[in-house]
Amino acid sequence: MGKRSDFERKPRDFYPTPIEAVYPLLPHLPDGFGFAEPCAGDGALVEHLETKGVCMWASDIEPQAEGIHKRSYDELSFDELIDSEYVITNPPWDRTILHPMIEFFAPKKKTWLLFDADWMHTKQSRQYMPWCRKIVSVGRVKWFGNMTGKDNCAWYLFQEVFAWHANPPEFIARV
Repeated sequence: MGKRSDFERKPRDFYPTPIEAVYPLLPHLPDGFGFAEPCAGDGALVEHLETKGVCMWASDIEPQAEGIHKRSYDELSFDELIDSEYVITNPPWDRTILHPMIEFFAPKKKTWLLFDADWMHTKQSRQYMPWCRKIVSVGRVKWFGNMTGKDNCAWYLFQEVFAWHANPPEFIARV
């Protein structure tokens, strides 16, 4: 899961998103928003977000619930995303998947991704930070019931490239 974790990784980084990880994001979303969830897994994140918005598309490479289409994120067409204002997902944290997801979705839709907060402090994030508009701190998440993860998390909002030096990402600290 994380860099300091001694837990065996789950295949495809399948970790259902607990509601506690979603609470910090909700104030940053308008009522009745439409969204697509391209790493929907068992639909947990979709269920949490539908308390405020409407899921227009949900898919996963290996769906774990009915109503979730079997599709890789990079196979999604404009038609599948057209009705969504946002792409919102808890993606695999593997950088070989995460970074291409940023490149794929950010030019198309406002994209909220949940992953480790340390990423923003690494050299590898440098090329993606011009696409980052907002960072919402989440803290440590209980991914395994009562067992808290070892990495702090954050929601990152990515969108088409903009003048980063003129408008750096807004950071929202934990309350």
